[in-house]
Amino acid sequence: MTTETTGDAAIDTWSPEEVWEAYERGEIALIDVRTPQEYMFEHVEGALLLPMPFFQADKLPSQQGKRLVLYCGSGARSGNVAQKCAAKGVQPATHMDGGFGAWKQAGLPYVGTDMSTGAPKRVEKK
Repeated sequence: MTTETTGDAAIDTWSPEEVWEAYERGEIALIDVRTPQEYMFEHVEGALLLPMPFFQADKLPSQQGKRLVLYCGSGARSGNVAQKCAAKGVQPATHMDGGFGAWKQAGLPYVGTDMSTGAPKRVEKK
């Protein structure tokens, strides 16, 4: 984990492995800020969808009990959303480094699309 401080706000950036470990322990909730189309094609199983254009930091649920961790495709959009969260006083503002691409590269499990049928399919951890 790395922490970037801007003014009074801090933004934590976690590696996909750190996110996976905390997710497995039930310590975090994942929020996917990509488009509905990206989410439907592939996503972390159990992640909540809240697309960036509709994101309102002040409408997020409380982080009591579980920290909220944001992710997108590459880490750029979730980093921007984390900055907006921090600016609205959401602390800790946390996002995943490298986004879903880094998640897949790390060999972590996700729900993808079976290209022969169009049906969802689980891709297991490597």
